[in-house]
Formats: sequence, structure tokens, C-alpha cells
Amino acid sequence: MKVLFLANIPSPYRVEFFNLLSQQCDLTVVYERRIASDREDDWYIDTETKYKVHFLKGIDYSNDASIAPGVVNFLCKGKYDIIVVSGYSSVTQMLTIMTLKMRHIPYILNVDGGMIKKESKFKYWYKKKLVSGASAYLSTGRECDKFLVHYGAEEDKLRRYPFTSIRKSDIIPKVLSAEEKRAYKEKINCNYKKMILSVGQPIHRKGFDILIKAVAKLNISDLGVYIVGGEPNDECAELVKELKTSNIHFVPFMKKAVLADYYKAADLFVFPTREDIWGLVINEAMSYGLPIVTTDKCNAGLELVKSGNNGYIIQSEDVEKLSKVISNILTIDSIETLEQNSLNRIKSYTFENMVTEHIKIFEDMIQSQER
Repeated sequence: MKVLFLANIPSPYRVEFFNLLSQQCDLTVVYERRIASDREDDWYIDTETKYKVHFLKGIDYSNDASIAPGVVNFLCKGKYDIIVVSGYSSVTQMLTIMTLKMRHIPYILNVDGGMIKKESKFKYWYKKKLVSGASAYLSTGRECDKFLVHYGAEEDKLRRYPFTSIRKSDIIPKVLSAEEKRAYKEKINCNYKKMILSVGQPIHRKGFDILIKAVAKLNISDLGVYIVGGEPNDECAELVKELKTSNIHFVPFMKKAVLADYYKAADLFVFPTREDIWGLVINEAMSYGLPIVTTDKCNAGLELVKSGNNGYIIQSEDVEKLSKVISNILTIDSIETLEQNSLNRIKSYTFENMVTEHIKIFEDMIQSQER
């Protein structure tokens, strides 16, 4: 089976997934760009790719998009059994979709997630022109289904798959004991009895200012908050000073292997995002058995977190509610039950299962085309 995947950049989780997928098919990946302008060099993984790779030449714009007309050279009828287009919003992706439609070449549209927003009639019409018309859609869950259908996808063409950034071996075999967590706290120089962890770029959209305000309202002694991803933006830096939250610590970006110690040391993972079409840090935190608190603007949370079972979903920007649920988890709830439920829920969200589901979807599409 010959498969062509068109992606924007070689994100670490994409590279790992593509390497595994290439063991099951003859895979070619065409990237719009080599790097994103808003990512540290260390974010990319230094590993040999096991699939055919092509980087397009074009004009870069935005953080990770490009205008690369050369993509049309890869879109030949019959050259590949399966063509997957990852996204529709960049100029290169738009050109790809329009070319495939004009040439009557079947393709799959892959969307990591999406949120329906108020927009102009023209913008809605144009998005619908791009999204509709695919032979199948790779969807990450319920919210992604709604998004795709809103923009013209036919429901019977939606195909779910477990979107993830973890291997089966990344999931810890059992919940860590208090003693084990204490040892990891010492390893990362965390001198608090309880630890909240959050991970992400220090930008307004991630909502770390909301977390800072919520923590300032807590009455929990010996609690440290670690936000991993870089220096605080001006908004967060000012809030820390103003609210005198000396227990808030911003930690530089770190690679997966080092970050693992922070996940293991933490007692709770909080992701107060204002908008994430997925949020792979949720998958990663759950693989370490952490209870999760996130917002209704995080598709990973909406798909993987059940309030009261393995964490809580709260409304975005609700400082009072965030403070309350953090307090409940750390002082009232059975945290061991939440931890175990997180581990149980995430076990099916592995690269291995992601590959298996993709191959099933590809085979079904080929069979339907042969009928």
C-alpha cells in the first residue's frame, strides 16, 4: 500500500507516528516547512526517519505555514493508493485540496480538532468549500466530528482514531506511590509536599494567568506550581509580583525524557487553556497517572477527561471554579482513584493503536474505491 501524507512541519509526535506507520505501508511524507518559527530547536527530535521525506520549497509565513506550489507535482492520479492531507488552512494545503478536487483524485482530510466559532458568511462558505468533498475524514473525537460536519463533511465518512503522542511503553505500569513521588520531587529540587504541573508555551492562549489567579485563592500549605515551557510572558510575570505567589515557578522548555521526572513528581496536572484544538500534554500527563483539570476549550480534555472520574472539565476563564476543583482534588477527593482512572483511560491512546486504526481506515477506503 503506497501512502502519501502531506503535513506542515516534522513535529516530534508526527515523526514518531510516521516511523511506526511506515512499518505497515510504503509511506511518503511531504512537509511544507522544516521548522516552525515559534518553536525551540530542542523541540524537534533528532532521529532517523524510516519513511520517504520531501521538504517543499516555498515562501514561509505565519508560524508554521508556507506557499509552496511545488506540492502539485506529488498529486498524480494512481501514483499513491492513499493521499492524506493534514489540514486545510495554509495556502499549500488549500492548493493541495483544490488540485485534488480538480483532478478527481480521492483523498482523506485529517483534522486534529476544531472549534466552531462565530464568523462571517464568506469565511464559513470558504471553509466549507475546503473541508467538504473528501472521500473520508480522520477525526480525533466527538468535538472534531461536530466541527467537520459543520463545515460540510458527511457523517458516514468520518473515521475516528486515537490521536496521541505516546507509545505503549510510555505509560507507567501502575500509579506511583507517595514515596515514589517524593523521590522524584527531590530529584527535580521541588521542596513542596504537593505539586501542580502545567506544560505549554507561555502565551496568553494557554491561560497560565488564570492558573496563577486560581492558586492565589487557595488555602493549601506547602504547595508548589511548576509551569514548564519557558520564561513567563509579561502578563504572568506581573501577576506573580502583584499576587505575591512565590510558589509559582516557570521552568524552561525541556525534552520529553527530562520532562518525565516532572510528570512523575506532580500530584495534579492543570491545563487552563483558552483554546486548544487538541492538547497532547493531556495525553502525556495521563500516561503518568495524573488527575487532569482542564477547560471546555480543550478537545483532548473533552474527549479524555470525565469530571469526577479522572479529573474535572471547567469553563474557560473561570478562576473561582478552577481554584475550587484544585482544592477538592488535593484535599478532599480520592486522588488515588482519579490517578488510576487516568491510567485506565489512556491505555488505548498509543502510537501503536493509532497506526492500527489508520491502516484499517486506509484498507477500507481502498476496498470501497475498488467496488
